[in-house]
Parts: sequence; structure tokens; C-alpha cells
Amino acid sequence: MTDDIAYSYTAHVDGLEEENKLLRDSLDNQEKEIEILRKQLDRYQKPPLVACEVKTLMDNHVLVKLPNGNEFLVENVSEDKLGAGDTVLAEQKNLTIVRKINKINKFDAEKFVIIEKPNTEWEIIGGLQEQERDIKEVIELPLLKPELFKKVGIDPPKGILLHGPPGTGKTLLAKAVAASTNSTFIEITGSELVQKFIGEGAKLVKEIFQIARDKSPSIIFIDEIDAIASMRIDVGTSGEREVQRTFMQLLAEIDGFKPLDDVKIIGCTNRKDILDAAVTRPGRLDRLIHVPVPNEEGRKEIFKIHTKDMKTAKIDVDNVIKSMEGFSGAEIKAVATEAGYKAIRENRAKITEEDLLESIDKVRQEELEDGDYVRMFG
Repeated sequence: MTDDIAYSYTAHVDGLEEENKLLRDSLDNQEKEIEILRKQLDRYQKPPLVACEVKTLMDNHVLVKLPNGNEFLVENVSEDKLGAGDTVLAEQKNLTIVRKINKINKFDAEKFVIIEKPNTEWEIIGGLQEQERDIKEVIELPLLKPELFKKVGIDPPKGILLHGPPGTGKTLLAKAVAASTNSTFIEITGSELVQKFIGEGAKLVKEIFQIARDKSPSIIFIDEIDAIASMRIDVGTSGEREVQRTFMQLLAEIDGFKPLDDVKIIGCTNRKDILDAAVTRPGRLDRLIHVPVPNEEGRKEIFKIHTKDMKTAKIDVDNVIKSMEGFSGAEIKAVATEAGYKAIRENRAKITEEDLLESIDKVRQEELEDGDYVRMFG
């Protein structure tokens, strides 16, 4: 009987010790969780640091510029060696500098521009032999054979302006010369630059040109350049002032290049008549290349390029070409594509002259409707 009591007591004690051990383990886990939560709470309660730009060093004080443009003379407790232009973190309340950080790439402009290595060949461009020759002389030759210009003692243009109606092949020309020189092609649209980056356009322009330097040889292609380079008028609204700041930064960047640097600028516009003369004066985009709507011979070349892989029935090519009077290269391509779709819808492999003529009417009607829309709402 005594042995049973002793056994029962021992088992009870063992159970209590096991329970006590479980409680201690649970308490340890809860204390660890509390410590983690306390650290998280401290982190959440810690005030954020402000990124500033160092302007000038003054003994133990530093003149810094905040992102909003305000400047303050503050103390420096950082052990980092500072210099003008450095980016630092400062306490939000009194702006005391805490530490130096790597320069912040505020825009990361590569996200907002198209950067590529085009493979466009000259052979796919029709009816623009004169323009092709000019762009080769101005862009291709200085990039491939700069020694020729040094030997002769002349400076090539820093860039060119391609102007003419929409769809005539201006972008194709720019991509073809980038491909022939193995250059990085950096494309940005002037209207997007103004609309998306109000307040920051000038800084973005500066960064784009720095990317061009880093990725040289390179070609900066500015489509719709008239959006930022139109004739200057009395500046009223903040938006107009921002466009002017962006334009002035563009001119400054163009002036900062040497003629034989491995960076060229190609501007593109449908409205040369509204451009500010400052952008086309000597030393800037001073070679103007007109890219017109193709003539009959040009239309024939472009038509052959876009239909060379198509199976066609007997076609009076001259009649088709005459029916496309006034068409741009883009519209001729649209005609060929539309004719192909018509054949597919009718389960045919060959394109007929009727397909092409109907497609011409359709494309012309679409252009007329687009023109009416622009006149009403543009």
C-alpha cells in the first residue's frame, strides 16, 4: 500500500515537472515574441530620415538642399567624408546629418524611355534614297570614321532634325542608322516628357543624356520634339514654365557635346513651322532633312517591300500605285496588311487586285475620319 502511494506521488511530481517545463518553454516563446514585437514597435515609432543634397561645407556645418528646394545650414554628426553634390540622410526634426548614402537615381530614366539595339536594315526603307544619303553623311560617317573629319579639319553636326508628315519613315531612318553604326537607340516622346513629368522634366532630360554617354555610341531619338521646343511665348502658367525649363535643359545638353562625341541627337517633328529657331541654329540640330510623302516611284518601292512575301494573283501594279496617290509609307503598309486579312477571311492564299483596291478605299476612309476627329476635338 505504501509503495502504491509512493508511486502515485512520484508520478504526480513528474507530471507537475513536465507541465512546469512546458509552461517555461511557452513563457520563453512568449518573451521572444514580445521582444520581436517591441523591436517592430520601436522601428515603427522611429521618425523617418530625410534625403538631402550637400551644397556647401562650412566648418562643422553643412548647407543642404531638401527635395522641395529649401536650403538649411545643419550640423554634421556623420563620420563620412562629405563633398558638394553628395546625397545624405538627415534627421527629420532638426536635419542633423546622420550618414552619407549612394546618390539616389530619382527617376531611373531607363523605365521611361525605349532603349534598344535596332536591327532595321536600309533595304526595308523605300523611296527615301536622298534622305538615306543625308543621314548617313551626318550621323553614320562621324560615328564610324571620325578620323576623316579630324583629317579634313571640320566638325560634323551634333544632330539632325527629321521633319515631314506622319508615317513617312522618319523613325525607320533613325533606327536604320542606329543599326548600321551598332549604336544604342534611346527613344523618347516629347509630349510624354511634358505630360508625365511636370516639375521634373529638365532633370529627366539631363539623366537621359547621361544614359546616352554611358551607353555610347548612342543615338537619342526625340519624337514630337515640337512638344518641348516650340516657339517661346510669354510664359504664364506653371505648365508653360516647366516646358521652358525642359527646353532650356535640352539646349544645354546639346551644347555640352563635342561634335565628334559618340552620341548623336535626332529630333523628329510633323510641325517644323512651330519650332523655336534656337534648337535648329548652327551647332545644334542644324541639319534639316525633309521626309515627304513618297512620289509614284517611291510608292512603288514601298509597295514591293511590303508585298514581297505575299502570294498575289495577276495585278496591275501601276493602277494600284496610282490609286494610292498621297499615301504615306505607313498607309501603304496598312493597305498590304488589310488586303492580306481580306484574303484570310475568304480562306484564300493569294491577294487579288480587288483586295488591294478595296483596302485602299478603307485606309483612305479611316484617314478621312481621323482627320475629321482631329478638326473637331484636336
